[in-house]
Amino acid sequence: MTTFDWHILRRFAAATGLLLTLLIVFFVVLDYVEYIDDFLDRGATLGQVFGTYYLHYIPEIVKLTSPLAVFLAAIYTTARLSQSMQLTALTMAGVSLYRVLVPFAVAGALVTILMLGFNGFVVPSANAVVLDFQNRYYREAPRNAETSDLYRQTAPGSVLAVGFFDPGLNRAFRVSLLDFAADTTDGLAHPERLVQRVDAATMTWDDTLEAWTLDEAIRYRFAPDGLPERDTLAAFDTTLAIRPRDLARTERDAERLTILEARDYVISLRRAGASRLGRPLVEYYGKFTYPLANLILVLVGVPLAARRRRGGQAIQLALGLFVAFVYLALQKVIEPFGYAESVPPFVASWLPHVVFAVVAAVLIWRAPK
Repeated sequence: MTTFDWHILRRFAAATGLLLTLLIVFFVVLDYVEYIDDFLDRGATLGQVFGTYYLHYIPEIVKLTSPLAVFLAAIYTTARLSQSMQLTALTMAGVSLYRVLVPFAVAGALVTILMLGFNGFVVPSANAVVLDFQNRYYREAPRNAETSDLYRQTAPGSVLAVGFFDPGLNRAFRVSLLDFAADTTDGLAHPERLVQRVDAATMTWDDTLEAWTLDEAIRYRFAPDGLPERDTLAAFDTTLAIRPRDLARTERDAERLTILEARDYVISLRRAGASRLGRPLVEYYGKFTYPLANLILVLVGVPLAARRRRGGQAIQLALGLFVAFVYLALQKVIEPFGYAESVPPFVASWLPHVVFAVVAAVLIWRAPK
């Protein structure tokens, strides 16, 4: 890294930090103005609002705004170099735009790696506090819990299937407990097979015992070969690693899951043969793809701002805002198609980033060298 590289990195980091701070303040003020009546009506104190809610809301704001911040920082830093004729001087000295792009690309890659870990592990734990606060103090709390056709992994190799769950009674209906194990009867590796299944008409939560009771249960044991053994049980108590709140999940529960938890959740749904996997799959893939926007937008911003234009930096920033808006809007437009599985969830998650990666490559190729 040369002195000029460090000069670019310092300017880029300072601009990114300033823009990110301004965006955080803007989002907090905007959210507070919108929900101040809810906070006052529901009895939330200023200490709770700013010390709990907004303190834990900041990671989500950083996640959402970091691509815009690094993009505008790249636009601003490159435009300053262009307007001050420093890029022209470098070009005349035989330094190509590709070489000038190196420190920006390094910075974008570092931000992408950091945000991958930040989005995957820090943001979900903070979002759990935010969502609980919203459920308590928002007038129109974002609940919308899914209560039908539920599938949950209770342990490795064990899946709980519920036809309907009543959160008010803490009672589940049309319940099946499925246990899988690896088939090693012939000494070879085979896919897991079903070894036991317990079906029950209802399953009720006991707060005292902190356990579930299955009523009118029928247990089937499946041998590697031969007919299953059947037992009828009047009542069957089980201590599953599942609480009532885990069955009353909402569409926003993916925001609470880390990358590893989201992976296990998707695996459990697939193993149990669950339908409507579009939303959890899009959310899971998004934990990997969204951080890439930081790098891609940097690679778009530098060649976009390298050319001097009439109007100076104001035009550069306005053009940059438009490009960033199109990029982020494309992600939001295609996501619902992935949720409905009209478009494969993997494609819905990756397509906007692939499109703008191609745009970045074209802009770099056509930029003045």
